[in-house]
Amino acid sequence: MGFVNEALLMNKKEVKQEMNVQISNKEQLLQDWDQYVTRAVATAEKNIAVKAHGCWVEDIEGKKYLDFAAGIGALNMGHTPKQVVEAIQKQTAELIHSCFSVIGYPSYIQLAKKLTEISPIKNSKVFLANSGAEAVENAIKIARYATGKTNVIAFRNAFHGRTFLTMTLTGKSKPFKSNYGPLAPYIHHEYYPYQYRSPFGSTEEEVVEKCLEQLEENINSIYAPDDIAAIIVEAVQGDGGFVVGPAGFLQGLRKLCDQYNILLIIDEIQTGFGRTGKMFAIEHSGVEPDLMTVGKSLSSGLPLSAVIGKKELMDAPGPGALGGTYGGNPVACSGALAAIDFLEENNLCERANNIGGQIMKRLKDLQKRFPQIGDVRGIGAMNAIEIVKDPVSKEPDAELTNRILKFCHQNGLLIIKCGQHDNVIRFLVPLIATDEDVQTGLNIVELALEETAWKN
Repeated sequence: MGFVNEALLMNKKEVKQEMNVQISNKEQLLQDWDQYVTRAVATAEKNIAVKAHGCWVEDIEGKKYLDFAAGIGALNMGHTPKQVVEAIQKQTAELIHSCFSVIGYPSYIQLAKKLTEISPIKNSKVFLANSGAEAVENAIKIARYATGKTNVIAFRNAFHGRTFLTMTLTGKSKPFKSNYGPLAPYIHHEYYPYQYRSPFGSTEEEVVEKCLEQLEENINSIYAPDDIAAIIVEAVQGDGGFVVGPAGFLQGLRKLCDQYNILLIIDEIQTGFGRTGKMFAIEHSGVEPDLMTVGKSLSSGLPLSAVIGKKELMDAPGPGALGGTYGGNPVACSGALAAIDFLEENNLCERANNIGGQIMKRLKDLQKRFPQIGDVRGIGAMNAIEIVKDPVSKEPDAELTNRILKFCHQNGLLIIKCGQHDNVIRFLVPLIATDEDVQTGLNIVELALEETAWKN
């Protein structure tokens, strides 16, 4: 008995020593973070993750967090799905890199074929890149090359990336564009049907009609239709606040593009691969784009993106006109093939609708209790609440939003904000989450509202 007690005592000492080492390591890492990492790369709460699986993340001290951020939409299939990890490991042992412009390899070609099969664009081809911004940038290059036109129309509240061209396309100044000028020329912004804050009316039909009317008027009076290469739009605005584009609006854009010989580019970087309840969000409207950009959950967390487009457009630039050293890296492509298989085999599109239904119900119930929830919106498992000071004035409350997020993080839930006024809390639950996971996270959000909103 004494031996057992001694063994338990030793075990407790070892655990305590290990915890002290972890705390010490965390303190050192946080000091190094402040000293060596630019403050321009910001996080809401500084912490250090060391491992993750499914929809759970573990920090350096062993504390576990339910992940409702999912790598900002890059982990629809959850953290470290087994068959994706195995595909990555196998590919890494065989070929890590060669550059497709030097010598091709199977996974690039296989992924290109797979993307044309699941894309809503008929008779398409594919270009692979590293990031969402690169995909958007190349989509614009392709559109300009194929049409010989210059101007591009984007939308207010949009987010398309952080390169000079893509941050110009982005419809939000701070923190993305401030003090970075001059920005890229020949980019114009129009109204997106953001019904909750639209100046054009109160009903969806009124807002859509007015947005399309003003767009067509400006096409004819300001931009000159014979020099507009493309209109680029998110089917659901991501960083802009999870504003769902009505089907009538997207169908109207398609009609205008056809009428004025303009290409329609759909940005599906955050919305793609099951997030909205279909493989791609544009499928909800029945619209076929000319070009489409994808990324994030394409490769389950590895850096990979793509432009998918009609063959005649994708083949317009000559040999060597598109490329990049790492674009379509074989490891990322192998991971993407496994990730898409995982999504299809587990019917995660249907699961997204189920998860989204649970979230929307709880959020609408919470809205009845907390007037600070000005709006509840979403599609599939892409959901959000907009936090305001007053439901009548709709004045944004970014400060309360930050307090809610801080409480969530401190109580085991990773969740992030977005929106033109930084007052939208977005829910990006991994599509492999159980009902228990979903309700656990929502319980923490409810506690956060009780702790912060009632004391506001």
